[in-house]
Amino acid sequence: MLTSRLAKLSDKSRIFDLYKRVSMNIGGIARTKDEITEDYISVNLKNSMNTGVSLVIENEDATKIIAEIHCYKIIPKVFSHILSELTIVVDADYQKRGLGKLLFKNLLAIVEEERNDILRIELIARESNLKAIQFYKNLGFKIEGRFENRIHNLNNSFEADIPMAWFNKNYKK
Repeated sequence: MLTSRLAKLSDKSRIFDLYKRVSMNIGGIARTKDEITEDYISVNLKNSMNTGVSLVIENEDATKIIAEIHCYKIIPKVFSHILSELTIVVDADYQKRGLGKLLFKNLLAIVEEERNDILRIELIARESNLKAIQFYKNLGFKIEGRFENRIHNLNNSFEADIPMAWFNKNYKK
C-alpha cells in the first residue's frame, strides 16, 4: 500500500524527475518541460520545508517519487496566515489510484492538527479542468472568483483561472 510522507531535501532529484515526466503530458502541470528546472524544484522544496508543507509518495520499491504536493507561505507578512503556491503532480502511470486524494487529505490533516498559524490554503485551477475543480470542492475548497483570460493556452486561446481556498477550522490568531 502506498503512503505519503514529508518530503526531504534528499528527495530533490527524484521530485525533479517526477515533474519532468508529468510536464510532458498536456494538462499534467501548467509548466512546460523546459520550465521545470532544478532551481524551480529547489525553491519550492526549500520554501515548503521552511514555511509550509511538502508531501511525497514513492513507488512500491521506493526507487521513484510518483506523486508530490506542496504549498508554502508567501511574502509579505500580511499573508503569513496563508499557504499558497499549491502544486500537486501525480505520475501518469499512477493516476486514478487515489494518490492525489491521499496527498490532499494528508496535507489538510497536517495543517488542521499541526499548523494553527494557517487560516487558509489557496490554489488556482484552470477553468477547463472541471474534474479538478469538483475534486477540490469535494475536499472543502471554495471558489472565490475568476481571473479572466489569465491562461494563454498553447493553441493561442485564453481561459480563466479559478481561485479557490480551504479554511482551517483550528486556526488561532
